[in-house]
Formats: sequence, C-alpha cells, structure tokens
Amino acid sequence: MSSSLNAMEVAEMLNITKNTVYEMIKRGELPAYKVGRKIRIDKTDVENYINNQKNGLSNNPMQSFKSTINISAEPSSINTVDVKDGEIIISGQDIVLDILCRMIEGKTKNIRTYRSNMGSYNGLYEMYNNKVSISSCHLWDSETDTYNTNFVKKLLPGIPCILINIAYRVQGFYVKKGNPKNIKDWNDLSRNDITMVNREKGSGVRILLDGKIHSLNISSNIKGYENEETSHLSVASCVARGGADVGIGNEKVSKQVDNIEFIPLQKERYDLVIRRFDLNNPVYKSIIDILSSKEFKNELEGLGGYDLKDTGKVVGQT
Repeated sequence: MSSSLNAMEVAEMLNITKNTVYEMIKRGELPAYKVGRKIRIDKTDVENYINNQKNGLSNNPMQSFKSTINISAEPSSINTVDVKDGEIIISGQDIVLDILCRMIEGKTKNIRTYRSNMGSYNGLYEMYNNKVSISSCHLWDSETDTYNTNFVKKLLPGIPCILINIAYRVQGFYVKKGNPKNIKDWNDLSRNDITMVNREKGSGVRILLDGKIHSLNISSNIKGYENEETSHLSVASCVARGGADVGIGNEKVSKQVDNIEFIPLQKERYDLVIRRFDLNNPVYKSIIDILSSKEFKNELEGLGGYDLKDTGKVVGQT
C-alpha cells in the first residue's frame, strides 16, 4: 500500500504552493481522496505525475484554445455534467452574471455558484490569487484604446487565459433630467460649477475615467473626485437626489432611476476571463456552451440595453 501525503507535503515535493495543489486536484490532474475532512494524495500518484511531466504526457495548459474546445459559430448543445463538491466563484457586478449563475446550476449537477461583487481590476487580482474562478472584465486601456486583453496580461502574468464576450454596453454620464448644467463631454468634469460622484478604485468606470483624464489632458482637479460609490445604481441615485451633478455608469442603470438622463460617451466590451487550463474541466466547457446558447442570449435581450453581436465568442487570449 502506497504512503499517503497531505496537500502541504505534495506542495513541498513539487515546489509549488498548497493552493496550486488544490487547483490540480480540481482539474483532475492529481488523484486525491478524503479521510474525514482531510484531503490525501498517494505518493505513487505524485511520482506518476512527475514522470508524466518529464515524458510530456500531461495536459499542456499552454495549448491553444481551439485545440481544447469547439469554437464554431454554431453554439453546441448544453450538456448536463456531473462534478462532485464543485463550486464556481464569478466576480463582477452586472445582473447578467446572476442569469449565468442560475443557468450554470440549472445545467450542471452538484455545482454551487457564488458571486463576488467587486470591480474588474480587483476581480482579476483575486483570480490571480485563486480566490475567484472566473472574472468579468470591462477595463479600457488608454494607451491602445482597447478593452481588457492588456489588463489580463498584466494582472495574470504567465497564466494563459481566454476572453469570452458577454455583451457590449454603453458608458456615459448620469445627469439630472433636463441636464441643467449642460454637461456634454469629459472636459466638463473640470468645470468649477460641476461636482461629480466617482466609483471606487479597481472598478472599470474608475479606470475609464482616470484613463480619459490622462489621455485628454483633463485637469485632475475635479470637484467630487474623492466622493465614491460602489455601484452604477448608487452613482445614479446620488445624482438623482442632488448629491452630485454628474456620475459615470452604463446606460441600462440610468433607465432604472427616476429623474436621471443619460449622455452616451463610449461603447465598452464586457468579457468573461477564464484560465485556459480550466477548460479541461467539463464544467467550464458547459459554461462556454451556456454563454453561446440561444437561451442565454434571449434572457439578455429581454433585459434590454446590451449589444449581443459577439456574445459567447472568444474575443481575446493571452
């Protein structure tokens, strides 16, 4: 009978972190079992893993996405998969993620989905630290005038990922009905008679604003810049009740708050970021099937306010 090891002992053998051992077990790369509440791994299985690595027999996480999963234009059928003791944590704030979580639990067995309500930058950071499974992302890079891919490269260095589009959304200004301050564009934020309400650091809106301040050489002396709210809805509400003259958010939320007018400024790409090595797990393949399914698109169309031309398509990879 082979001797068994705990996760820390395996980590020391492979010179990796204990969290990485758990990820390997989840991906099916390393067999494991439970004794009570403790996870145990047979030493012979670890040795086999090492030998397979030497011989090049293990799954290569650097392989291209196309060799891992079907990305044809026609969405494949959503199959039911069975994964024991599984959980998926998705970071992001848009209501479409609630729909996705519901569909994941409806289409897979023994999977629990959780939402981590944080901004895109922080979501990618938490994904790098293995605290979330999938991160949504809408981060504008002012240097290249592109969305998401460059941030994923910087915040998940050395981790091959794919970016799958959820939708395109319009970002703009929330102002009071009738736009009494006649606010039109980014430069108006530096006017002395304008007070804004900002979003928290790490949110896509905050990064968009800071990028515009830099690229357009707008004065950084903006009244209300330090006043922060943590959601589109709270920003719109602040403007509606007179707490600020202007805030930034997406168009859909503006329709949910009375006494608000929306000034469109920029279309953004809203993506899901998935690590490529997770694609060996059938649950993640099912998630991609859901994203490209007609059922998912129909639900988003019912909400309104989203451009779904690339929904479910791979729009970037690192």
